[in-house]
This record gives sequence, structure tokens and C-alpha cells, in this order.
Amino acid sequence: MTEDLDKLMEVMSAAFDPNFGEAWTRRQVEDALLFGHTYYNLVAADGSWPDLETPAVGFTLSRLGFGEEELLLLGVSPEYRHKGLARNLLMKLSDSANKRGAMRLLLEMRKGNSAEKLYRAFGFYQIGERPEYYRFKNGERVNALTFAYDIKI
Repeated sequence: MTEDLDKLMEVMSAAFDPNFGEAWTRRQVEDALLFGHTYYNLVAADGSWPDLETPAVGFTLSRLGFGEEELLLLGVSPEYRHKGLARNLLMKLSDSANKRGAMRLLLEMRKGNSAEKLYRAFGFYQIGERPEYYRFKNGERVNALTFAYDIKI
């Protein structure tokens, strides 16, 4: 587990722009995993689960609720983007969430996030918007968009 968390945090530091403040700290991830019903997935450059010697280049972190699983974070190291790894991670998340009893996935992201194109192409649809929900380090506020994806059984 410690090796997996090390790999996840390495991707986290590479994948999230510090100007937006979206990356979680190691403590936040550890606490979420201790909470229960929180799951992670890692992916190596070839799309497989990374072994001890293989670095991770992407991850998901999600939390199961009542019939729904929320995608808390998805990150792919910048040099491995646009190679299908994020879509691979979403497919794995959908399959595993379904096995855990979820009928839909939820996510929230800041308006203007370039990942919106990925999520919409995968089949997520917007279900809400929270005005001025996120605050950047420079004080600027931006809306949060909420999305859902119906898991096909």
C-alpha cells in the first residue's frame, strides 16, 4: 500500500497545476483511504497496473456512496496525456464501481478544466453548476461543474 501511495502522489505532483490548488496532500489521500469506501486505481504507461519496479503515470481516486461512486481525482502525468490512459482509467473505474454496486459515477470540476472534453466524450453529462465554488491562489473564483455518467449494466 505504501508503494502504491508513493506512486499515486508522484503522479499527483506532476499532473496538477499548483496554481489551481486541486492536488491533494498525502495526508488527505491517506485519510480518505482510511475512511473506507474509497478506492484508487493506478496505471503504468502500457495501461497495466504498475508493478514494484514500474512507475505509475496515472491514477483515479473515488468514493462509493449509495448507488453512486464519486470520482474525486483523476490524474495523468503530462507527458503521457492524449494516449488513451485517462479513458482506460475511466473504463476501469466504471467497471469496478459497477461491481461495488454503483449505478452511476459523479464528478465535480472547475469550469474551464481541459478535462471536460475527455469526460463528455466518455459519456458524462452536466447535472449542475456551483457559482464561484473554487478559489485560486490569486483569489480568483470560478464555478464548479457537476457531471454524471450512467453505468451501463
